[in-house]
Amino acid sequence: MAPGGGARGRSGTGGMSGRIPAANGGTVVTVGSFDGVHLGHHPGMLVTFEPHPAAVLGRGGAPARLTTESERAEIVAELGLERLLVVRFDRELAEKSAEAFVREILLGRCGMLELVLGADHGFGKDRRGDSRTLPALGERLGFGVCVVAPVTDARGEAIKSTRIRAAIAEGDLARAAGWLGRPYRLTAGVIRGAGRGRTIGVPTINLDGPTPGKALPPDGVYAARVEWGGGTAGAMLNQGPRPTVDDARRSLEAHLFGVEEELEGRTVRLEWVERLRDIRRFPSLAHLKEQLAQDREHALAILAGRPETSTARPTGAR
Repeated sequence: MAPGGGARGRSGTGGMSGRIPAANGGTVVTVGSFDGVHLGHHPGMLVTFEPHPAAVLGRGGAPARLTTESERAEIVAELGLERLLVVRFDRELAEKSAEAFVREILLGRCGMLELVLGADHGFGKDRRGDSRTLPALGERLGFGVCVVAPVTDARGEAIKSTRIRAAIAEGDLARAAGWLGRPYRLTAGVIRGAGRGRTIGVPTINLDGPTPGKALPPDGVYAARVEWGGGTAGAMLNQGPRPTVDDARRSLEAHLFGVEEELEGRTVRLEWVERLRDIRRFPSLAHLKEQLAQDREHALAILAGRPETSTARPTGAR
């Protein structure tokens, strides 16, 4: 799906944003934050929250986001899931009991037939709706409860958003991609830059991202891919300052391989593939140009050996 898409049939009701209207008949539902929408997710219908509950409850601050709200909707649609309901999380919702949440939203809005949840997940006030309390509630209200064990990778490690964030923060993009089931990515607009790259034969696109709070790998130069409506290309990405030209501002700019199309004003999707090197100050633009030529060859070799998407399924994936 090209950037800017998402789940079909958007609607909203009060504090909810329904991507695909809720079912008239019974549905299999799961509830959670689903940041990243990784291989441990993939149920029939997702009910999720925006903003992240930690941002409202103040439990140490919200974690860095793996996906923005729009990115999450795009990924859900790409996975073929027919329904996504985004519930606006606020203090009032935080005080709602698990039973009230089930009655009003999961049964009343979603027509839930069965609830799927992880063994360590809980929702409702004080997270009291969990694998211990919900089966009895299901018997009383007429829905089934399926408690699933953590989904693990080939090494037996549980796939969790916290681990994916840590891998990205360490620059271990291969591990993050393996857990996500796709390369880590960012959707952003292309803005006008200073045009310095063009003067040394390495034209770039400048991105207006990232969205505040978005998880980012360490600053550096990366092999990457860029996708836009009608095209996709390999790229090398500079993330961070540009010390050789005395520009300390952090930025995202990518040199696209073999692309002449003007993309300013367009929305693109950037995928980090592999880190090439740290950002360094070079003694001259000529030295920088020489290094960029080496970076280009390195990036091309990496991209030639990497498929664009992963089809591997982890242990326990549905």
